[in-house]
Amino acid sequence: MCKDKTVVKVGIADLKIVTPPDVIRTSGLGSCVGVVIYDSIKKVAGLAHVLLPDSKSTKQENFNRHKYADTAVSILINELLVNGGRRFALKAKLAGGAQMFQFTSSSDSIRIGARNIEAVRNQLNEFHIPIVSSDVGGNVGRTIEFDPITCQLKVRKINQEEIYI
Repeated sequence: MCKDKTVVKVGIADLKIVTPPDVIRTSGLGSCVGVVIYDSIKKVAGLAHVLLPDSKSTKQENFNRHKYADTAVSILINELLVNGGRRFALKAKLAGGAQMFQFTSSSDSIRIGARNIEAVRNQLNEFHIPIVSSDVGGNVGRTIEFDPITCQLKVRKINQEEIYI
């Protein structure tokens, strides 16, 4: 008996894991970065919707660790390992990190998209996880959907054709 495919939705500052036949999707990636980490042989994948680059600036003691690049990536990796992923086989795909508004200031605090991309890349580099492909930057929002069977990341941008990376 074949299980029906479910689209597992990941909210903002959230992360989830899927195995076939399910696919995983997140919407509303503006300056946020969608980080997909997967094991192509074991067919397990996870997606984190990263809102901010660094948790060190938070004043809260009990903060949402899925919200920040510096905490969400390690949680996602651990969840994948618990669900059958193999550390040496993990690969990543990224999307998002847009500059959604034009500012005349060059202040780093405003460049959230670019800072999110850099923070996620730094985390993946620290864990020695290669980034296979990415669709980052620009100035439009994205919706992404990853299929652990094909290992394809579908990227839909507003008023543009969808692409697969």
